[in-house]
Amino acid sequence: MTDLVVWHDGNCPLCRREIALMRRLDRRGAITFVDATDPDASCPIDRRDLLARFHAREDGTMLSGAAAFAAMWRAIPVLRPLGLLARNGTALRLLERAYLGFLVVRPRLQAALRGRQAGERGR
Repeated sequence: MTDLVVWHDGNCPLCRREIALMRRLDRRGAITFVDATDPDASCPIDRRDLLARFHAREDGTMLSGAAAFAAMWRAIPVLRPLGLLARNGTALRLLERAYLGFLVVRPRLQAALRGRQAGERGR
């Protein structure tokens, strides 16, 4: 089995939802999820860098962005075909381009989701 550690931003509502879904799909417990915002969390690189992009360590190799997502997908049987497809250089470059586009809009999506959650709590 692959040794996979995934670091995520526990303060990000988008990330929390994504990781919650990945935890449900990871029925074999193949992934160790680490909240990089936890002051006690072990971070292999600078915490700010770790939180700026999605990171994973697969079999001792640090990955970020689309490559990190692909590693996580490979560890989850239902998503494994996507993760394997990303081993193709062209596919990985396309996924990375999409991920970079997401990073541009991420702050607005986070703000919208936080506002929505605040509104739901105020009801």
